[in-house]
Formats: sequence, C-alpha cells, structure tokens
Amino acid sequence: MTDDALPDPVTPETLQACLADWFAPWVQDLGLVVESMADGAVTLRLPFDERLARIGGMVCGQALMAAADTAMVLAIVTQLGTRRPMTTVQLNTSFLKPLAGQDAQVTARVVRAGKSLVFGEIDIVATGDGKSVCRASTTYALL
Repeated sequence: MTDDALPDPVTPETLQACLADWFAPWVQDLGLVVESMADGAVTLRLPFDERLARIGGMVCGQALMAAADTAMVLAIVTQLGTRRPMTTVQLNTSFLKPLAGQDAQVTARVVRAGKSLVFGEIDIVATGDGKSVCRASTTYALL
C-alpha cells in the first residue's frame, strides 16, 4: 500500500497493512494489532512484551503513549479514507494505574475533524480486568 488512497471499504486488514507500511520500525516493533474499526474509531491491541516493561513488569509510559498516538492516526485515516500528511500538535496523557504483565486495548476516537485540525480521545484498558490504565486527548494538524 504505497499510494495515499485506501481501498473502499477500509477494513481492519487494510489498517494492519498501514501499520507495516506507514510507521517507523520502532513503532512496528510494538506489535500492535488492529482489532476493530469504525468510521473515526480504531481499537488496537498492544501485546505485553518484557522489552516494553520496567521494574515489576509495568509497561512503560512511552510505549503506551506511542500506541495511543498510532491508534489516533489510524482513527483519523478511517474518517478521511486516505493517508494525509498530519502531525501531532498536542498529546495530553493521564496515567491512571500501572499496566503490568498483560496486554492493553487501545481505543482511539475522533471527536471533531475540521479542515486543518482533528481532535481525538484515546482510552487504554488492561485486557485482563478491563480497567482503564491511561486516557489521552489529542490534537492533530492536517498538512
């Protein structure tokens, strides 16, 4: 998938291919898996990996923020139907509780998309107990 237009309809498989084609190798190393999608929304799974953990098996905040940012890009793409140059303007993250030894489910949702700015929200929950571990709000500039 090298051109900017996405096939119609966009599917989770399409977005999984985007993860491999569009993102830096270190983001690909997170092992993100597209679980579901809708217009303006995406849910990814961030598999637990010892390489992402620090003392006590807690997943580091940097990995959670990268997963949140990546999920939001894909959520925007589902709404636009195309890969459009964009950049993160703001990513406000609140860590609610540690995530240790389990996968995370990362759900990103477009709140409002304008001509030049897109606003979104992300919720990251532990797959084991379904409790929210991180919430983020984002602003992206469409270039």
